[in-house]
Amino acid sequence: MMINYLPLDAITPNDFIPILNKPSIRQHLIEHASFDAQSIKTWVREKRHIDTQDGCLVRAVSVNNCLVGWCGIQRTECDFELAIVLDTSRWGLGRHVFKFLLSRAEQLGHQVVYLHLLHTRRESTFLTQRALRVFKTHMLGECFTTYEIKVGD
Repeated sequence: MMINYLPLDAITPNDFIPILNKPSIRQHLIEHASFDAQSIKTWVREKRHIDTQDGCLVRAVSVNNCLVGWCGIQRTECDFELAIVLDTSRWGLGRHVFKFLLSRAEQLGHQVVYLHLLHTRRESTFLTQRALRVFKTHMLGECFTTYEIKVGD
């Protein structure tokens, strides 16, 4: 199995729609309208802009040349967060993607990053074991379990 992390401009925007509109994915994301051909172009444009910012990275995740999701290091109000969104058939890759992002976070000079899981997700033993601390966060009208992760061990 070959995992590739590709710039978003290497992917046709519409290829993200089946993944991002899947109900089993959407239940773990902040509520928003389903994507269509126009809104996905706007979403990709916004993510590509984030990718140009200092300390940030946004990549499509591909396995054996098949798009399976996206990941990134994004700025929030006061820190940087990791984002991982994978097709349900590829949730088992989450640890690989997490390790890739931590490696890139270290290259970008981050000391600490945060991972926010929507309240619909159960707490992660894997993340809890690696976290400096785990706490509840309220953002955008939703409750999250937040993992504060030290970069570079």
